Amino acid sequence: MSTRAIVRGVGHYLPAHVVENAEFEATLDTSDEWIRTRSGIERRHFAAEGETTSQMAVEAAKAALADAGLEADDLDAIVLATSTADLTFPSAATMVQAGIGMTHGFAYDVQAVCAGFIFALANANSMISSGLARRVLVIGAETFSRIMNWTDRGTCVLFGDGAGALILEASEGTGTTADRGILSVDLNSDGRHRDILYVDGGVSTGTSGHLVMQGKEVFRHAVEKLSDTAHSALAKVGLDGTDVDWLVPHQANLRIIKATAQRLHLPMEKVIVTVQDHGNTSAASIPLALSVGRHEGRIVPGNLVVTEAIGGGLAWGSVVLRW
Repeated sequence: MSTRAIVRGVGHYLPAHVVENAEFEATLDTSDEWIRTRSGIERRHFAAEGETTSQMAVEAAKAALADAGLEADDLDAIVLATSTADLTFPSAATMVQAGIGMTHGFAYDVQAVCAGFIFALANANSMISSGLARRVLVIGAETFSRIMNWTDRGTCVLFGDGAGALILEASEGTGTTADRGILSVDLNSDGRHRDILYVDGGVSTGTSGHLVMQGKEVFRHAVEKLSDTAHSALAKVGLDGTDVDWLVPHQANLRIIKATAQRLHLPMEKVIVTVQDHGNTSAASIPLALSVGRHEGRIVPGNLVVTEAIGGGLAWGSVVLRW
């Protein structure tokens, strides 16, 4: 027997303000067609004035708890992935802890940009496997609209805000790939590529900064590294693309998603795609897509799911789980 971290519930939250591509035409040399062709994005959600990352995370957490049929007191820990926390400190996770009425256990943030949710899942899985926690709320939440350079058409049209949450729970398995829960994890980073995707400011530099991206370089690295990490995670448990029911990738760009699926020999019918409606929500994109896929009835118990992401750092990784 072995302890597995199974998915108990999932939920998400999107701000009410929806921004269609056409709205950028008034201030940028761009068009709906230009944005759709290069990214697959049609619209995105932006947080309202005063609406914060932790507030969105609280709403996603409540949705996941409701889906799981649990209360805040049933949780042992919260791991929140974000690059856009409300404050330098305390962590957004502790704000969520208070926001949902959880008065015990522990909470902390993870920062791996767009790969953050994968790293947070890995953290939660390790805690459950080791016995440190039995139920862990894992959240990805971002307000990337606050770090956009609104004169850069190559970046500001790509990102959106939102939050997604997933509850992992300890369960006894047989130790085979037939088990429900997380089966394998693959994590990577390479700091030599910092300059192709970063924010040009931070606390120690004294400026808040804006997102800067070399799109062509990011695309090249993303397709190669995402397919490699997915293959590696599957190989760790003796599986391959033919065993996969659903690929749930980081929702950054439809062309990257299609190219990665092709390298995994997966038809697009087996890929959950939400980038057209949400844009790139960084660490929130995977839990958002998982929640949408689950609540639309596409992801069902027993499905083998591969989820993978890459973000600034560069940091990238994947998780193989049976729903």
